Amino acid sequence: MISPGLFVAIIGGAVAGSEAASRLSARNINCVVFEQNALPYGKLETGLPKWHVNLRNEQEKKIDSKLRHPLVHYVPCTQLGKHLSFRELIQTWNFSAVLLATGAWQDRPLPVAGIDVYINKGLYYQNPFVAWFNRNHDPNYQDPFFEILDGALVIGGGLASLDVIKILSIETVRSSLQQRGYTVDVLTLEKKGIFEVLKELNLSVSELGIKGCTLYYRRQLNEMPLTSLPAQPSAKEIATSHRVRHKIMENFHRKYFFNFKECHYPIDFIADSDRLKGIVFERTAVMDGRLISLADSHYQVSCPLVISAIGSLPEAIPDIPFQDGIFKVKDQASGQLEGYENVFVLGNAITGRGNIKESEIHGRQVAEKVMDEYLVWQEDDYREIFSRAETGSQVTIEQIYNKLVGNDSKRFLLSSQQIEDIYTRIRELQRRAGYAGDYDNWIKKHLPVRIEDLLV
Repeated sequence: MISPGLFVAIIGGAVAGSEAASRLSARNINCVVFEQNALPYGKLETGLPKWHVNLRNEQEKKIDSKLRHPLVHYVPCTQLGKHLSFRELIQTWNFSAVLLATGAWQDRPLPVAGIDVYINKGLYYQNPFVAWFNRNHDPNYQDPFFEILDGALVIGGGLASLDVIKILSIETVRSSLQQRGYTVDVLTLEKKGIFEVLKELNLSVSELGIKGCTLYYRRQLNEMPLTSLPAQPSAKEIATSHRVRHKIMENFHRKYFFNFKECHYPIDFIADSDRLKGIVFERTAVMDGRLISLADSHYQVSCPLVISAIGSLPEAIPDIPFQDGIFKVKDQASGQLEGYENVFVLGNAITGRGNIKESEIHGRQVAEKVMDEYLVWQEDDYREIFSRAETGSQVTIEQIYNKLVGNDSKRFLLSSQQIEDIYTRIRELQRRAGYAGDYDNWIKKHLPVRIEDLLV
């Protein structure tokens, strides 16, 4: 006989979602995790560049250990707003609470009117581009192909844009070496760096005839969001962050071949009838912290490819209050959704930012912008970020738990019949997805081909 109790729905199974499931199930609360993909790892698979083999495996194992708890019911291949409506979830399932850890899967639009007509015609956005790179080694890969062209132009400035630069640098050099009869894999080029590999082969970039890609940033280098600052930083903290940002770029230039242009803002584009051919920039300056345009500074930059890497946003979901690119919440501390007593938002869907460190209070999903943090640091630094993200999730989840079991908690308590009805509906969705309830076998079946396995 099923006893009355609490039952919580969690949308999204990566760091924030799995942490919520772990914390709640540890207190004997039933949870169901609805995941839009087959795997619950979010952008650990699609956004964290594939050279982070050990860290990816480590973090995915942590998620697995949380989601295989007997009180956590996993429902893969089920997207909110597509396979399951928010209104249905709220009005007919009778959950004690609903937690939205849906992440940020949508690229922030490049602020140039009309340019999106040329998507996949000389214009790529970062999210699908990195997702392709993470799978392009798979012999069975059949999704859209992304062409890498020497001389590409990247618009951005955060660590995500540096990931794109790194991919372009590695793939351009790898292809050029292959044409000359040298086979060097991605993992080797990433670990040693472009210049070290070329040195070992007695070659130089100039001998390869490579132009290299160029990163354009709207502000100065020392303002690039490569490190975080407190809300009200001291002069010393600001000076330190400037030094660190310069050091990051120096280290990056030491290993990878690319160009950098600061204080450039895109305002228009160059195109022929069916393909993007370049960008029109204006020069900028920073005065009293404000970005200003310089008069008569417009000029054209021709290029074979443009990649926008200016950040990601949560996807709007029908019936969920959405404002200024993020879900509208009543209470930032707990993430309570505006107009709903028992619906809460975790991670990127509430912050709308791309950098994990800026959002650690909400335990941003690794999925959300883990790529923003994974570039030139050591893996111990990365582990600290994940630890902070989990800690931030715990803070939010503690507030939600206290609300569910507080003085007026009876209104969140479900009857035995209500819980049985939820179980029935979960099983129906699992059957639709082809999931038989064996979490480990499901994960093993759906893991993609790993590049490290192909190189053994």
